[in-house]
Amino acid sequence: MSITLTLIGQSITFLAFVFFCMKFVWPALINVMQEREKRIADGLDAAEKADKDLELAKQRASEQLKEAKAKAAEIVEQANKRANQIIEEAKEQAVVEADRIKAAAQAEVDRSVSQAREELRGKVASLALVGAEKVLGASVDEKAHSDMLNKLAAEL
Repeated sequence: MSITLTLIGQSITFLAFVFFCMKFVWPALINVMQEREKRIADGLDAAEKADKDLELAKQRASEQLKEAKAKAAEIVEQANKRANQIIEEAKEQAVVEADRIKAAAQAEVDRSVSQAREELRGKVASLALVGAEKVLGASVDEKAHSDMLNKLAAEL
C-alpha cells in the first residue's frame, strides 16, 4: 500500500464522515442548542419578570402599610376625641348632679330653719306666757289670749 492511496482513502472517508455529520448530526445538535438557548432566554425573562413583580409587590406592601398606619393613627385620634368627649360629658353630668344635690341640701336647710323658727316661736310664746303669769301674778288663760299670743309669736 502506498501512502498516497492511504491518504486519498482517508480523505474520502473523512469527507464522508464530515458530510454524514453535516447532514444528520449537525442539525440535531443545532436544534438541541437552540432549544437550550430558548429555555435559558425564557428563564432569564421569567426571572426579570419575577424581579419586576417582586418590586411591585414591595411597593404595594409599602403603600398598604402606610395606609394601615394612617388608618390606625386616625382611629387612635378618634378614640382620644371620644374619650375627651366622654370625660366632658361626665364632668357636665357631675356639675348638674352637684347642683341638684346642692339645691336639695339648700331646700333641706331652709326647711330645717323654718321648722326651727316655728319651734322657737312656740317656745318663746310659752316663755312669754310664763313670764306674763309671773309678772301679773295670776294665771293667763291660753285659750282666751291665743290670738294675742299668735300675734306675738308671729312678730318674733
